[in-house]
Amino acid sequence: ECGSAAVTGTSRSCSAQDSGKSAEDQLAAAVRIVREFAPLEDIQDQARQTILNFVAEHPDALHRSCLEGHFTGSSWVVDHYATRGLILLHSKVNRWLQPGGHADGDGFLQMVALREATEETGIVGLEVWSDPIDIDVHLIEKRSAAEPAHLHLDVRYLVKAPKGAVFRGNHESVALRWVGGDDLEDSTLSLDDSTKRVARYGFALAERLLN
Repeated sequence: ECGSAAVTGTSRSCSAQDSGKSAEDQLAAAVRIVREFAPLEDIQDQARQTILNFVAEHPDALHRSCLEGHFTGSSWVVDHYATRGLILLHSKVNRWLQPGGHADGDGFLQMVALREATEETGIVGLEVWSDPIDIDVHLIEKRSAAEPAHLHLDVRYLVKAPKGAVFRGNHESVALRWVGGDDLEDSTLSLDDSTKRVARYGFALAERLLN
């Protein structure tokens, strides 16, 4: 059942491929996740409402073919002891960000976040906490005529790496590094407020789970 507290990287029980859900059911699953999220900040409440309003007018919001905007799933990946988080220097935007990517039709957004974290870090055996820790809506600038400016409706999760995990990036990043809580304000990283926010919530949840 997809409501379990943690899902491992080897589990595919909540994936779009295995669930056999229709496109409508997939969208309903994503909407339910957003609707049930309990905001702790005004910016999260605003993002939640923006997503719900957007989806009401864009039934194809799970697909990147929805050019006005679409769902993405991202994560704050912590090491086994939850003392460090993993960021990547994104090759397209040349900024340090958390792992994440497009839903591509999968309404079980925790599995989207897990899939993207696995692909972008190369770490085997990641686990995702099933409830989101943050929600964000941000604008992606126009990159070409085929990819106009659009919104990313980003639902974010805590992901934990196994003991002794070694990262190995892919073509989407030029570098990866572990950072501690004190590094979030490091001016050389230039982390934006959105990234620092998901890091704070990720570290906080990880600490509670370990204690």
